[in-house]
Amino acid sequence: MIREIIKIDEDLCNGCGLCIPGCPEGALQIIDGKARLVSDLMCDGLGACIGDCPEGAIEIEKREAEPYDEIKVIEIIATQHGKNTTIAHLKHLKDHGEHDFMKQAVGWLSTHADQFDFDFAEVRSEVHNYKAGGSGHHHNHEQHQKTEPMSIQSMHGGGGCPGSQSMDFRDQKIDVQGLQLDHSVSLQSELRQWPVQMHLINPNAPYFQNADVVLAADCVAFSIANFHQDYLKGKSLAIACPKLDSNQEIYMQKLVGMIDSAKINTLTVMIMEVPCCGGLIQMAKQAVSQAGRNIPLKMIKVGIKGDILQEEWV
Repeated sequence: MIREIIKIDEDLCNGCGLCIPGCPEGALQIIDGKARLVSDLMCDGLGACIGDCPEGAIEIEKREAEPYDEIKVIEIIATQHGKNTTIAHLKHLKDHGEHDFMKQAVGWLSTHADQFDFDFAEVRSEVHNYKAGGSGHHHNHEQHQKTEPMSIQSMHGGGGCPGSQSMDFRDQKIDVQGLQLDHSVSLQSELRQWPVQMHLINPNAPYFQNADVVLAADCVAFSIANFHQDYLKGKSLAIACPKLDSNQEIYMQKLVGMIDSAKINTLTVMIMEVPCCGGLIQMAKQAVSQAGRNIPLKMIKVGIKGDILQEEWV
């Protein structure tokens, strides 16, 4: 059967993520910096995501789509889009309870493992350990609060990388010597914790408990000269790049965890004016809508020269 389904032009797509909220079925994800249709099964072909794309990268095409053939779909994904999209598709099937399609996909991948440029065993292990629908706010939050925060080692397979060790230095003062005109001045860092990258942070860490949190795009602090004094002081920090970071589905889980388990007070999202940064505020909005608690959410848009273009509660 020929039916309508979306098509994404990867040359036009800039990975901004604005199309994601327009797909309530969850068929779209940002993978490797591009919007991907991770499952034909969940695309209704109505094109709700088209109007959200500022680059005109999404259109409706007519192609053979019924009866649904999981083998054809997984073959295209695995051979053309690679490891990350394959994992996202399998997790997508798991989330929606499509166990028969999951068995077909895993069976085909197993018998054709030598055709891919990735290790199928790693894919199978990650998907096997993935908890379907694990947004984080379905867990027992009271139990989380009574237990010690999850260690960074347990979150990252016990690797023990020193760069990801959790450190709380809110009560310490670190001076950074700077020079302003001809006068020697002492500038104080306002960073209250380590790590700060979203893949590395523990959402249940003590410095997130009842805190005001800044979620900043990677480039923001390099653009604003007074970022520490005017925007970070007294707040906890997380940073991310909605265009270049992979496996961003875990970011949503961590944000929901901060809201529901750590019970953060406010979330301020600081993004750059470039289109690809819009995905970060969309992610924050989704996390707030999925969480069990309602918290104030502020968006600050920064110009590439460091000026504030927009600041509002959303």
